[in-house]
Amino acid sequence: MQSNQDDKQSVNLPENAYSELREGEEYRPVLPADRTIREITPWSVGMGLLMAIIFSAAAAYSGLKIGQVFEAAIPISIIAVGASAAFRRKNALGQNVIIQSIGASSGVIVAGAVFTIPGLYILQAKYPEIQVDFWQIFFSSLLGGFLGILFLIPFRKYFVKEMHGKLPFPEATATTEILMTGEKGGNQAKLLVTSGLIGGVFDFCFSAFRLWSEEISTRIIPAGAMLADKFKMVLKFNVSALIFSFGYLVGLRYALIITVGSLLSWLVLIPLVNEIGALAAVNGGMNPFAAMSAEEIFATYVRPIGIGAIAMAGIIGIIKSSGVIGNAFKLAVGGGKGKTVAAEVREERTQRDLKMSFVMLFLFLTLVAVFIFLLTGVKVTLVQAIVALLTVTLISFLFTTVAANAIAIVGTNPVSGMTLMTLILSSVILVAVGLKGWQGMVSGLIIGGIVCTALSMAGGFVTDLKIGYWIGTTPAKQETFKFLGTLVSAATVGAVIFILNEAYGFVATETHTNPMVAPQANAMAAIIEPLMSGSGVSWMLLGIGAVISILVNWLNISPLAFALGMFIPLPLNTPLVVGGLLNHWINKRSKDPELNNARHQRAILIASGFIAGAALFGVIGALVIFITGNGNALNLGVWEDPEGTGAQVTALVAFIALIGYFIWESMRAKK
Repeated sequence: MQSNQDDKQSVNLPENAYSELREGEEYRPVLPADRTIREITPWSVGMGLLMAIIFSAAAAYSGLKIGQVFEAAIPISIIAVGASAAFRRKNALGQNVIIQSIGASSGVIVAGAVFTIPGLYILQAKYPEIQVDFWQIFFSSLLGGFLGILFLIPFRKYFVKEMHGKLPFPEATATTEILMTGEKGGNQAKLLVTSGLIGGVFDFCFSAFRLWSEEISTRIIPAGAMLADKFKMVLKFNVSALIFSFGYLVGLRYALIITVGSLLSWLVLIPLVNEIGALAAVNGGMNPFAAMSAEEIFATYVRPIGIGAIAMAGIIGIIKSSGVIGNAFKLAVGGGKGKTVAAEVREERTQRDLKMSFVMLFLFLTLVAVFIFLLTGVKVTLVQAIVALLTVTLISFLFTTVAANAIAIVGTNPVSGMTLMTLILSSVILVAVGLKGWQGMVSGLIIGGIVCTALSMAGGFVTDLKIGYWIGTTPAKQETFKFLGTLVSAATVGAVIFILNEAYGFVATETHTNPMVAPQANAMAAIIEPLMSGSGVSWMLLGIGAVISILVNWLNISPLAFALGMFIPLPLNTPLVVGGLLNHWINKRSKDPELNNARHQRAILIASGFIAGAALFGVIGALVIFITGNGNALNLGVWEDPEGTGAQVTALVAFIALIGYFIWESMRAKK
């Protein structure tokens, strides 16, 4: 029976929630560790599963249609808070965390599935022998999700407790603020709603109404157009309220590291590739890059360098965290020096994980299921299935900490880059054991799907666990019901992808004249086909990226953040600097530290509202497209060219106005 001792719970995060702890200082969560909290109820589980179904369907559609999978944690938190208030549920904070945790399985499972599995349908157009069914999609998503959960659990204490205040956790911060504001009510709730509406409407104006362009490019001025055409040198900026708000939550240091990595790609490497072609054409030859745009050069030649950088950053992270990995397992199993500590931790409700014996048993059973799935569902030989299983296990385990660390630092999981590297490594290994051709392509994409989902789940779940740590829920309960959310999300995603292929397809045919884009899956298919057919990939480009990561790490700069900047398109990185500069300015604006802190906390709330609103309106836009089947259903037709000069100038004016509101509202804080 649940206790009602949480009736007088605090509705404020402690002052040290976002800061590093001093020697001997402890973090005491909102919901006290010595009280039994109402968490698992029919309401919280039922609402969580409902959110998982709805958001899995919507995210799968948007991911396959436009290549963007929105983060479900924030909008689900808004809905959880609103539904609890509407049904007058008192002290619902612990239950809302569970709703968010179960429901957020949707986004991470979708990301794992839509980045890889549609590649099977794309290759099926060339190789009719390839057969795709619901069960392949379902089991690759389900088993990958389970692996992500199980591999992350031993590292929970390290990421959410030991690194408290040292990692920014931008998405977890935004979600926690939303959940806490729902408990506080009053002016802060009004500010969150107001900011959410402003951020959501702002993004909706360019994404649906097309009132202005989503991106601003230096091509709109003559000098910029000349630089882009002749030297392939171009700068871009995305005006989304969501992206610059992430920059505020990340802070100036990480925002600069990410953006400098991006500038290296766009202002150095892309022009360098073009210049090499120009020099080759001096003696009467032809510059092979002259007809290519900067974006095409990035996708073909520079992005692989970013993939190599991410892979090496992951290896560096694994080497650096080798001691962490060992200590985490010692702490989890109560062995060695961590035995006494582990025993003490288990006594606290807020630090109680699932028993390591259960985790290891369930991990063993999951790996057995993966082996059976590979042997029967993919139809490979026994030796090939064993090799594939070892590949899945090793890569998923090693990159789990990389994915979790990326989410904790920048709020963005480099899962597509790591999955591309997985495809390359697994393809080389599988070819070595005689698996190639169309069967090798199927095996590689299935392996990629499992690993991609595992890494996506690890990154997303560490956010849930950090939210629970700040608020004070029971980790073991979050971990237990995450499996249920994964099961429901995998089934939903499997059905949606199967239906969307039947309705729209992913390759243009006589039946499907307007197929879904599925950009990541197309990239995966484009990588694995030459590998399995013998033409190979550029190891030189991957190696250059690896060297860059080594040098950046040598300079004591986060190689993962830098590599993310190199890999993620430029317009999605540059707005981070605006948010980071605002963070720095607001925290240093006054000589009164208390006033600065009050303004910073208010700015965090506004940024969280912008992110939540943009995400919610993104869901609405996806549903409109889904219902109407028309991507321009809400296009008001203001601009003949929605990305032309007029639309971009309007976007710049609108963005400046949005920043003005952000600053004005933040400055209204009182200590």
